[in-house]
Amino acid sequence: MSLFETDKSAARLPVSLITGFLGSGKTTLLNHLLRDDAMKDSAVIINEYGEVSLDHLLVERVDGEVAVLASGCICCTVRSDLEETLRGLLVRRDRGEVPPFRRILIETTGLADPAPIVQLLLNNPLVSHFLRLDAVVTTVDAVNAAHQLDRQYEAVKQVALADRLLITKGDLASDSAALEARLRRLNPGAGIERVAHGRIDSSRLFGAGLIDPEKKTVDVARWLNERAFVRSREAEHAHAGQANDHNHHHHDASIASFMLAFDEPLDWMAVSNWLAHLRSGRGEDLLRVKGILNLRGEPMPVAVHGVHHVFHPPVALSRWPDADRRSRIVFITRNIAREEVLALWHAVRAAA
Repeated sequence: MSLFETDKSAARLPVSLITGFLGSGKTTLLNHLLRDDAMKDSAVIINEYGEVSLDHLLVERVDGEVAVLASGCICCTVRSDLEETLRGLLVRRDRGEVPPFRRILIETTGLADPAPIVQLLLNNPLVSHFLRLDAVVTTVDAVNAAHQLDRQYEAVKQVALADRLLITKGDLASDSAALEARLRRLNPGAGIERVAHGRIDSSRLFGAGLIDPEKKTVDVARWLNERAFVRSREAEHAHAGQANDHNHHHHDASIASFMLAFDEPLDWMAVSNWLAHLRSGRGEDLLRVKGILNLRGEPMPVAVHGVHHVFHPPVALSRWPDADRRSRIVFITRNIAREEVLALWHAVRAAA
């Protein structure tokens, strides 16, 4: 009998975050999405209607907080806090007070840290029972991003936590290739798209979670994007000892993105103690962790996912997706090197 609950993510509504620094094109992207027929069964949460130009889309105000748009989308503003807004929206749907919806989009403010929203979706039982994190989408301004990433840690963190990175305003930038390379160093696992005027196929934007939204099955390869971390590691070795043009970027130098893989089945108590030590001692610098574990005594893989101090309760998946039985864990950290994480693992395992 498994120690872990089975994963019920496929039955929960997907929630995606749209984040990005001030002026990076979040509202333009959202307006394009709200015109897309494929998104008409969406609920959208924004901070204020005034920040998003919805007048041409607005059909009916249900009340001061909720509007039904011409596309059929539901749009509402954040009340006192996001948890209350999410729960209220689900109650209204169940009562038939608003049209049914199958996904939720949340647009953050330009200076927002997306981590607390991810934490809410990972480990707040009043929310995570009904909802699951689908994707963190970050818009990146090709014209101003270099300046923002140099000076604003919020901008760096929005990139580091992303599943999808959208480079906007590329038509106004002389060369965005250097920016794309910089983004890949900060977050190798995120997919990168170039977007003009917010236009992108929604099927390329969402569905970055562990669950394949179409097949309702796990997609470990897409979720972890292991190949990207392998390429990043190879590039790091190839350039070792050379002068890198990004060394002067203080924030970049502090961010590490890496994957650890283990061939033999792991002991859960050792893994649990390892992650607990990381969370308690370096939680603020543990930006994102996600992984698939092969544990001794467990017939099926176990998924772990966390941001800072907050982790989703580990869940047993229904099956192994392929013949690969290795444990693989992705880390995105600030001022925590790969070697430090590995050294702690060896120390905890030796103590166990």
